Amino acid sequence: MNSNSKTSNQQNDSENPFVIKKWKAVGTWTWDVAHDDVCPICKMLLVDRCLGCQVITEEECVIVWGDCNHVFHNCCINVWAKKTPRSKCPVCQKRWIIARTTS
Repeated sequence: MNSNSKTSNQQNDSENPFVIKKWKAVGTWTWDVAHDDVCPICKMLLVDRCLGCQVITEEECVIVWGDCNHVFHNCCINVWAKKTPRSKCPVCQKRWIIARTTS
């Protein structure tokens, strides 16, 4: 190794004190659908069954609208309501009151 390459390596080391030994790329993606068609809790399409219903039962999920006009899978909002002390809508934080349902 000649002295010129040694000095250039020493200069590069002093300019770049960090060495990347391993690099893993991470990407994100989203569904290309309107947000009105997705349950805000489980992020599944409202026309599909939620993850809980896919595992537990073969029945379709019941869709629930609140007084605030936000829409959820019934089982998703039930789990949310049990965890939330005053049963508030997870989107707008208003008191959760069921306005209508459909199956």
